[in-house]
Amino acid sequence: MATMPKWRRVLLKLSGEALAGDGQSSISAEVVHGIALELKEIWEEGIQITLIVGGGNIFRGSQAAQVGMDRATADYAGMLATVINALFLQDALEKVGVDTRVQTAIQMQEVAEPFIRRRAERHLEKGRIVIFAAGTGNPYFTTDTAAALRANEIGAEVLLMAKNRVDGVYDRDPRQDPTARRFRHLGYMEAIQGGYRVMDMTAFSLCMENKMPIVVFDIGVRGNIRRVIYGEEIGTLIS
Repeated sequence: MATMPKWRRVLLKLSGEALAGDGQSSISAEVVHGIALELKEIWEEGIQITLIVGGGNIFRGSQAAQVGMDRATADYAGMLATVINALFLQDALEKVGVDTRVQTAIQMQEVAEPFIRRRAERHLEKGRIVIFAAGTGNPYFTTDTAAALRANEIGAEVLLMAKNRVDGVYDRDPRQDPTARRFRHLGYMEAIQGGYRVMDMTAFSLCMENKMPIVVFDIGVRGNIRRVIYGEEIGTLIS
C-alpha cells in the first residue's frame, strides 16, 4: 500500500442508507461508530475531511412527492433528515476524539453553524472535520448535487461517493448478470455515453465542468476509505 496519500483534502458523500446497516433501524449506532473510527484514523494522518450525508434512511423527499406530497415541502423534509444524520455523525466523531463542526444550508443556529465557505476552510485548516447538512438548501436538488457543489466550493481534490454494497461502476447490473465488468477508470464522457448512473446529471455535470475526480466505492468494507485516499485501485475512478 502507498505510504503517501493521493489526496489531502477530500469530500466524502455517504448515503443515508449507509448509516442504517442491516436496515433494522433508521440509524445503527454500531455502524456510525465504525465509520467514525475509520475517519479518525485518516484524520490523524493529516487528511482534511469534509462529509455530506443523505437522508434516505429517515425520509426520502422524491418518494413522498410521488404519493402526492408537495415536492418542495417533501424536499425540505428530506433536508431536515440529513441534519439528523449529520448530528449523529458529529456526536460519534466527537466521542472518539475528533473535533467536528456541522454546517447547514438552512439556518438553524441552535443546532449548527450556517454554511460559510471561508469558515469551513478555516475549520479544515484548524484540523476539524466538517459535515455539510441540508443539501444545497433548495428543493429539487439532490445531496449528490450538494456534494459536487461543496466539493468544488471548498477546493476538495476528489469527491468520494461511498456506496452501500456497491463496489464501483459496472457495464451491466452485476446483481442480474454475474459476467458484468467493473470499470477501474472512466472518462466523464464515457460515463455519460454509456448511460452509467454514477450520480444525478446536475451533480455529474458540475464535476465534469470543474474537472473534479469522482471515486465510486463500497463503504461496507472496513478500511476502504483509507485505501481510496491512498490511491489503491478499488472502486471506479471517473476523471
